[in-house]
Amino acid sequence: MQQLSKLTDEQLVAAYAKGQNEAFDVLMHRHKDRLFSFIYQLVKDRDLADDIFQETFVKAIITIKQGRYNDLGKFSAWIGRIARNLAIDSFRQDKAENSLSSDNTEYDILNRRDLAENTIEDTLIDLQIEDDVRRLIEELPESQKEVLVMRYYKDLSFKEIAESTGVSINTALGRMRYAILNLRRMAKEKEICLTR
Repeated sequence: MQQLSKLTDEQLVAAYAKGQNEAFDVLMHRHKDRLFSFIYQLVKDRDLADDIFQETFVKAIITIKQGRYNDLGKFSAWIGRIARNLAIDSFRQDKAENSLSSDNTEYDILNRRDLAENTIEDTLIDLQIEDDVRRLIEELPESQKEVLVMRYYKDLSFKEIAESTGVSINTALGRMRYAILNLRRMAKEKEICLTR
């Protein structure tokens, strides 16, 4: 155990993936305080934070054991993303459960969730989705990224995009279609939910 504590996070992940269970204990001990604080700041509820904390490490264990851990970034950032996504999922689930009216009489047209102001959870989820979309867009091929940015962020028409990029309108439309298909595929592969 003493020797394991000298290893980097990535070395510990590799050791755990090869069956050295103590390596994950060291990882968990190394990151537990910071991770729990992060989760608690998001959800502001100790019991819920504890549940998400445990679920985060369970998901990490499963992902590593299945050989799906991607060590392109840091372990701490990766496990933080898992925790944040689980917190957002928890908000979504809570929102879905509370979106039905408890009025037993008749339907009140003004008693609708979409007419209410955004909660902090809604805002947090929206910010997360925007961040996820931006990261996914960065992974698109340059020609697809260019068309998507011009259309959605600069609000240009396809005619304007075609003129600006020197391609036909059909080519611009095709690039947009492939950009959207690629975004959906990448979101599915990375298990990123792009809706509230």
